[in-house]
Amino acid sequence: MASKVLIIDDDNRNIFALKAVLKAKGYQCLSAAGAEEGIDLLSEDKNIAVVLMDMMMPGMDGYQAIAKMSENPELKDIPVIAVTAQAMLGDKERCISAGAVGYVSKPINVDELTRLLTEYI
Repeated sequence: MASKVLIIDDDNRNIFALKAVLKAKGYQCLSAAGAEEGIDLLSEDKNIAVVLMDMMMPGMDGYQAIAKMSENPELKDIPVIAVTAQAMLGDKERCISAGAVGYVSKPINVDELTRLLTEYI
């Protein structure tokens, strides 16, 4: 069964913090500093169960990355949890309508994130 979490975020501090928290909870983590790299990793590693996707990144953002994943038969069923610093009204709905299965805002509520991950791993 797929068990890894892929963190896609352009900020290394966010990756570092998320990895530390998730590893402490027993999750295996991979990370990518951008959406293109993340999609490449997803294509290579079939054990990725869920993606934590930063929605605001330079180049390809999270919305574009989710759209690209949905076009790929091998990637379209991998759940994506949107992670965003923008906790504006309508952001959650925008992420969900883009194809994310869940949404957490930064700073991340670890209990909320763990609860979401438990649904998909």
